[in-house]
Amino acid sequence: MTDVRLRDDPDFRRYWAARVFSLTGSMVTAIVLPVLVYRLSGSTVLTAAVTALEAAPYLLTGLFAGALADRWDRRRVMVTADLVNAVLIGSVPLAHLLGVLSVVQVLVIAFVVQAVYTFFDGANFGALPVLVGRARVAQANSAVWSASSLIELFVPPVAGLSLAILNPAELLVLDALSFVASALAVRGIVRAMSERRDGQPPLRPRVVLADIAEGIRYLVRHPGVRTMTIVGSLQSFAGGGFMALMVVWCDRVLDVGTSGLRFGLVWGTWGIGGLIAALALPRLLKRWPPAAITLYALPLSALIGVLAPLSPDWVVAAIALLCWGSAYVLVIVNAVSYRQQVTPEQLLGRVNTAGRMLSWAVGWTLGSMVAGLLGNQLGIRAAMVLVGTASFVGVAVAWTSPLRRIAATPDPAAT
Repeated sequence: MTDVRLRDDPDFRRYWAARVFSLTGSMVTAIVLPVLVYRLSGSTVLTAAVTALEAAPYLLTGLFAGALADRWDRRRVMVTADLVNAVLIGSVPLAHLLGVLSVVQVLVIAFVVQAVYTFFDGANFGALPVLVGRARVAQANSAVWSASSLIELFVPPVAGLSLAILNPAELLVLDALSFVASALAVRGIVRAMSERRDGQPPLRPRVVLADIAEGIRYLVRHPGVRTMTIVGSLQSFAGGGFMALMVVWCDRVLDVGTSGLRFGLVWGTWGIGGLIAALALPRLLKRWPPAAITLYALPLSALIGVLAPLSPDWVVAAIALLCWGSAYVLVIVNAVSYRQQVTPEQLLGRVNTAGRMLSWAVGWTLGSMVAGLLGNQLGIRAAMVLVGTASFVGVAVAWTSPLRRIAATPDPAAT
């Protein structure tokens, strides 16, 4: 199917639709859950904990999810994970309707949903290269990330206005329905998303651990994947810290509250930046190798990430987030595409979930926790600036790493 344009490929259209459904619901939840906890508790630490819980499950289940996804049928894993999460998210508006919703339940559901999602993620990382072919991975990721960025652009203002009318818990119905729609779209994909696994040893704990170790060894030994994972972790530390305090920042620093059009616009401008990055990546890859893109996008991301919290008003903040989103997302989608291109098919789930665990779960979770604690002690702006400086460490790592040598190699498979 490599001779067929992605837009003309019915199976890719189904895959793309599944991601759009899921990402739309997840964007609503990303906005609603911190607001829900903030309104229920009024606590900076608990609000930051919601962001930390987005990534923390990867620390516990990510490696196992990746190893198992490489063994199981990827389509079945993705459909099952979607349906389970539809039930979990749906329990929050149900509890609100019954008058029994608590902060504890919201935090537990946030954690469990992300734990289940690690299995979807592990299967998804391996499914895409098989579905579209490695040569079109960056193009396919660009299509998905472009849609994601548009969602981040349009959903936050709508969600912000909706929060002025509806209780945050009620909006989570949309996420539950999006999981069901995603499951139906994935179920409709005709082509295989896994290669045959003949002659595999029986599934036992020792075998799973050996599979995990094989994936980690590949990640550690591959200089490009290893370095991009390290700098991704440092950038995620800064991003997680910022997002952990963003609701409080909008309310107490920018004075736009936690609902309404201005709140939605500040949140949504990140999506414009992400859209610019996603659309630009395939064109940039025609001129520069992935390593070079990381080397030059990372310093820009670090600089704007430190300056954004210092914005004097919501308009400047929105512009800063637009610029930061462009550089930040470019680093991420470039690294993900690179991993999917250079990793052997039988290791795709393991290597990518291990990379995501280290670059996102560790960095994002620690950044969120540190920001929440510093926010109480030093103030919101100071905390956001301090956690943002972690990205400059990533810049130093990148420019003293094998990425400089790899950047001179145009074929990613050769590195």
